[in-house]
Amino acid sequence: MLREVRAPHTANGPTEDTEFKDAYLIPRNIMAEPDYIEDDNPELIRPQKLVNPVKTSRNHQDLHRELLMNQKRGLAPQNKPELQKVMEKRKRDQVIKQKEEEAQKKKSDLEIELLKRQQKLEQLELEKQKLQEEQENAPEFVKVKGNLRRTGQEVAQVQES
Repeated sequence: MLREVRAPHTANGPTEDTEFKDAYLIPRNIMAEPDYIEDDNPELIRPQKLVNPVKTSRNHQDLHRELLMNQKRGLAPQNKPELQKVMEKRKRDQVIKQKEEEAQKKKSDLEIELLKRQQKLEQLELEKQKLQEEQENAPEFVKVKGNLRRTGQEVAQVQES
């Protein structure tokens, strides 16, 4: 079924050729129309659209109106799904971590050298603490043996001098 489409005429003549256009370019009703529309048979019961009780409720209408107003203003609903909250938090954490890494990469040579020295000093302090703890936790005879060695070395030094 092809329809003829004519363009409006102007004073100069038609603006477009009057040809048959392809049928698929012309929008048509895809669904077939029911038979009861054509016949006015009073015996037939005509279908009526069912009323949705949720949409007719006052609470639903108020909520819908509020959501539309918030959307127009650009406000999002306050309670987001838990998954969305978690994903946003992860994304924020990832961005913060990237910024920290970039800041660390931009450190100067002096800062790098100072950090190395600070790490070495911290390691030395930890080693000293470990030695102290070992000496404090050592049995009594080990402590006495250490004292005897030191006194023996001191006596040898005094005799030599």
